[in-house]
Amino acid sequence: MEITVTVNGTAHTVDVEPRMLLVHVLREELGLTGTHIGCDTSGCGACTVLLDGVPVKSCTMFGVQADGREITTVEGLLEGGQPSPMQAAFKEHHGLQCGYCTPGMMLVGNALIARNPDPSEEDVRWAISGNVCRCTGYSNIVTSIQAAAAATREAAAEPVTA
Repeated sequence: MEITVTVNGTAHTVDVEPRMLLVHVLREELGLTGTHIGCDTSGCGACTVLLDGVPVKSCTMFGVQADGREITTVEGLLEGGQPSPMQAAFKEHHGLQCGYCTPGMMLVGNALIARNPDPSEEDVRWAISGNVCRCTGYSNIVTSIQAAAAATREAAAEPVTA
């Protein structure tokens, strides 16, 4: 079945089996391996992507369900070839160790900041509650997301120079 999806701002037309999961469309058909496969049951969140700006677990969604939709993967976070505020914050505040959960955490963090530019610790912990990290203990992930929110607010407040 032929589907067209816009991934990280680029339209792709792909011929997929109706039963192919979105995570496999992204990894195998489009070569975007930043979306990780973890549990295959939606329990860990390693496969999280943004679908029309909303976090979804791509291991439990068929690729055909994304036809005509906008998808953002971790590869789409780069801004002009440079790390986004979220990526920079995760690096600066040690929000990752093994890195397996990191793409999903970053995307959930971006979705949170889009709807709540100044999230509390509780807001962040609630937002990432569907994503499992077995390495960090979450504290640095929370700090990273809050730092990204602050950097995003600061960038939005800066006057535009010509």
